[in-house]
Amino acid sequence: MNLTLHEIARVVGAKNDITQFSDCPIEHIEFDSRLIGAGDLFLPLKGERDGHDFIELAFQNKAVATFSEIKLSGYPYIWVEDTLLAFQTLASYYLDKTKVEVLAVTGSNGKTTTKDMLAQLLSTTFLTYKTQGNYNNEIGLPYTILHMPEGTQKLVLEMGQDHLGDIHLLSTLAKPKSAIVTIVAEAHLEFFKNRAEIAKGKMQIVDGMEKGALLLLPTDTLLDKYISEKQEVVRFGPKGDIDVTSLEERKDSITFTVNFASGEFTLPVTGKYNATNAMVAAYLALKEGVTEDKIRKSFSQLKLTRNRTEWKKASNGADILSDVYNANPTAMKLILETFSTIPNNPSGRKIVVLADMKELGKDSKALHASMLTSLNPDILSHVFLYGEDMEALFNYAKEIFPPERVLYFKKTAEVDQFDNLTKVVVRELQKNDQILLKGSNSMNLSKLVDILEKA
Repeated sequence: MNLTLHEIARVVGAKNDITQFSDCPIEHIEFDSRLIGAGDLFLPLKGERDGHDFIELAFQNKAVATFSEIKLSGYPYIWVEDTLLAFQTLASYYLDKTKVEVLAVTGSNGKTTTKDMLAQLLSTTFLTYKTQGNYNNEIGLPYTILHMPEGTQKLVLEMGQDHLGDIHLLSTLAKPKSAIVTIVAEAHLEFFKNRAEIAKGKMQIVDGMEKGALLLLPTDTLLDKYISEKQEVVRFGPKGDIDVTSLEERKDSITFTVNFASGEFTLPVTGKYNATNAMVAAYLALKEGVTEDKIRKSFSQLKLTRNRTEWKKASNGADILSDVYNANPTAMKLILETFSTIPNNPSGRKIVVLADMKELGKDSKALHASMLTSLNPDILSHVFLYGEDMEALFNYAKEIFPPERVLYFKKTAEVDQFDNLTKVVVRELQKNDQILLKGSNSMNLSKLVDILEKA
């Protein structure tokens, strides 16, 4: 990181006289005192614990200085009103200083996958860095900026949204050159009135963009009212400016064509939705100067963030489609559509395990029940439902599935039938079967995946 202590103090408006401390280059800025190394600057943040309590530990780990919201003695420090705001201010300054080009990705589903795809395509031609893991919020985004390697040319930033206004903050901080909104789905409805308000929040990604900046949007009419003449807007999907024109789905790969490039593209991942994510990433990469040949080759070697949709093997040979990182109704319907479309293994069956989708608010039970339209008893051999709100789906599913083929397992504050679920799934799964597991991360289906791999 090309910053010095005195430069940082000047940028954030330090309230103390920083010249009393020697100027020195800063290697990294860390908010976890355990990650501090020689030459680093500590950032104490207030969360479940007040980071100021760990300042002494940071210096024991060889920090050269710390931010602080209080006066200190005995340590070099930068005194500010708000350490998080100072961190964000510094990140915005660093983008201006380095002149790196930011490409932003947001959306209710697919933003991490699209971010990974876009960054991999750009890295064929430019020195590229991207959001690591789930560092896509008001702390993670400035952290990503301040940890990018020197010489970075393209920075792909994922922007997450839990509340209205989150994207506004991130966009005005990062000032994207181009941006993608992948999809507007029923995510975090506990904190939003409805999908229209989610759309409003996602479209705040334009707030930091300059006139003429490229904005890629799905053909979702909810977004129409938020489109400004300020941006160059390209719509994707059915009846859009760009679209997938052909698609072949297989268990562990897809091949597709698009209306803006020649030839076929093949990815080692499944799902129609991934063809859409790849199409959008490819379009933006082409706009940035990456050739079609490089895109085609890069897609064939695609590597995605773990814990997304992933095929695994059960210990008895059955195929596991694990999608247990997060869940909302749109994402669950999409993966059920994909799972139902791919061919069965010879003499094998299809089994699904669905767990609660969190943060859906007052309509949660109805949204869980709506999954019924994606459960076809002619295709799915068994359906196992787990969680408090999945009972609503069970009450409908038992009307179209024979009773032995749809089972419900409780998870409430008083009762957790996870062990019962595990026993039944392990007993039922046969070597030629395919099994899909989908639910919110807090439902711990990843544990069931691990058990199936080892049982």
